[in-house]
Amino acid sequence: MVLIHECLIFAQNHNMKFILVGIVYVMMCAAAIGQLVINELDCDTPGIDDMEFLELLSDVPNFPLDGYVVVFFNGSENGGNSSYFTVDLDGYVTDVNGLLLIGSNSVSPVPQFLIPENTIQNGADAVAIYQASDFNFPDETLATINNLIDVLLYDTSDGDDVDMIDIFSANPEFASIQQINEGPGNNTNSIQRNNDGTYTSKTPTPRQLNDGSGIDLNGIHISTVQSKYGEGEVFDILFTTEENVLVDLSFDISLNNLLFNNADYSGSTSLTIAMGQNSTSTTIMIIDDVIDEGDEVAVVQFMNLPQQILALNNNVQLRIVDNDFVVAPYGIPTDPTFGIVASTQPAGYYDGLDAKTDVALRQAMQDIIADPNVVRAQTYTDIIDILKEADQNPANSNQVWLVYSEEGRAKLDFQTTSDNNGKWNREHTFPRSRAGYKSIAEDGLGDGADVFWVTSADSLRHGNSDAHALRAADGSENSARNNKHYGEYDGPDGTLGSFRGDVARSVLYMEIRYNVLAIVNGFPDIDGQLGDLATLLEWHRNDPPDDFEMNRNNVIYNWQRNRNPFIDQPDLVEYIWGDQVGNFWNQPLAIENVDPLNVNVYPNPTSGRVFIKGLQSHATIDLYSVNGQNLNIYPVVGDSEIDLNLPNGIYTVVINSGGKLKIQKLVVSKE
Repeated sequence: MVLIHECLIFAQNHNMKFILVGIVYVMMCAAAIGQLVINELDCDTPGIDDMEFLELLSDVPNFPLDGYVVVFFNGSENGGNSSYFTVDLDGYVTDVNGLLLIGSNSVSPVPQFLIPENTIQNGADAVAIYQASDFNFPDETLATINNLIDVLLYDTSDGDDVDMIDIFSANPEFASIQQINEGPGNNTNSIQRNNDGTYTSKTPTPRQLNDGSGIDLNGIHISTVQSKYGEGEVFDILFTTEENVLVDLSFDISLNNLLFNNADYSGSTSLTIAMGQNSTSTTIMIIDDVIDEGDEVAVVQFMNLPQQILALNNNVQLRIVDNDFVVAPYGIPTDPTFGIVASTQPAGYYDGLDAKTDVALRQAMQDIIADPNVVRAQTYTDIIDILKEADQNPANSNQVWLVYSEEGRAKLDFQTTSDNNGKWNREHTFPRSRAGYKSIAEDGLGDGADVFWVTSADSLRHGNSDAHALRAADGSENSARNNKHYGEYDGPDGTLGSFRGDVARSVLYMEIRYNVLAIVNGFPDIDGQLGDLATLLEWHRNDPPDDFEMNRNNVIYNWQRNRNPFIDQPDLVEYIWGDQVGNFWNQPLAIENVDPLNVNVYPNPTSGRVFIKGLQSHATIDLYSVNGQNLNIYPVVGDSEIDLNLPNGIYTVVINSGGKLKIQKLVVSKE
């Protein structure tokens, strides 16, 4: 508007001889400014809402958008007609048809302006264009008509947001504004602007003019046979256009992403589709080095497509699997080992518990694990890094081991969107909704082990990010568990239950660590209470701490400066909740007073027969069920083999020879 004003002054301040020139100049100025409107909105799509987009239209092509912002307003009762997302358009230009598409990388054609998936809310809401700075619209800014260029009020079969209508209709240009319905939830429509300024809900047309006019652009697509490749593998990337190209089409690509760079692959990244053809390809080899860099993601990205070519997809992610992963010297939870990983508890860490019982024992334990002068609380984002280390899969250092589902998953597959399929996330063993701890803004920052909050037994909110009660879990299984009590929830069907003792000790720790939490019998619906105590005690007894659990206790200690005492001293559970309540606790002089027996039990898992190797004399072999029931006693002499007639499951083998013991979990898994 300032430029038009200057043009009019120019025309008025010159004699009639130049009036015609002035009029032409005004017309040129107006054309240079152009009109900018909301051309199409798809606020709700089937499934996970990853195909939402907003399309802007200028009435001149290649229109620079410097000085414009797009603001999304939340019209819900909680949103209060205030902003929740702002797009700064500085540096962007509409295309040869005057279009600028804003959306996630999942939209096809790929938008010029990328935003995260599932950002645009369904309605009743509004989206507006302003000639202003994004600094004018911090989150929760009330909708305004100041500097307003265009606005669309929309919904997904919701009632009219009368307050929002009142706000924008105060601008005379939008005095008759109406709220436009895209359709019911998960609809397949978009709201499209007609040439007369009205709107219609119909099949989406991203990067196309709504009336079908304009310059037809040729789309190009990236494809590979697989989405995952290992070091040393060779594969092709194919590039295909919708129509044969009229002239040679030359372009560059990149595979670089974070630490994955040119040193990790070889192959041509400059390509040409010859005139009259519609495809070309390049052969890429992933370099097999000897460095454990962890699994990485290569991103296939167009670098310099001509304006007449549309990227139908872009930023195509390829998983690069590193074959240099490390295998730990101890077992996975479904094939556990014991005694290999030593506790890193400082000397005298539990001395304050000696000669105490009941309430005094509880208090002494809390004084250690909730000492505000020592213990640290980390952020909820820090938990991601903690779990990548504490729950690292012993069989593959590039994976985490998932509680409940009992499997490894790539550390890269942490859930970052609403789609949890194939992803892992952070599972609270003591659910947030039952405990009452919540996230705060600072929880969104990962600031490392040496930046922390001071915490105490009354700092319940810090339970939200207490790593002793958080585990890496399959996203879908985490949702299935929801906030069920243990006993109501026993884990997925077909799993071995190797997690049960772990989660029992995890939530029992939480009762001691935080003053208002309690583990109780039954399935209560009372804030701060979790059940079922009887189930959890059984799980603790039948699934003793193994090396995996000891290692995670050590890792968490490095971050939080406290330990889970029920991993280091599992008998403490009996003195607090079990069959030793009322007796005085005195920690053993040594973690293990019985000499270990150096024998091997294999194969493990087994389909029914096991071999005992390393016995030098007579021995007895006791076989126990997961419930602690003695199923059989086998007297043997020297190396032996035993045929087991057992169903699939986890069992405990205790070998006693000359006062020396070997205690090992045994997994029976028949094909």
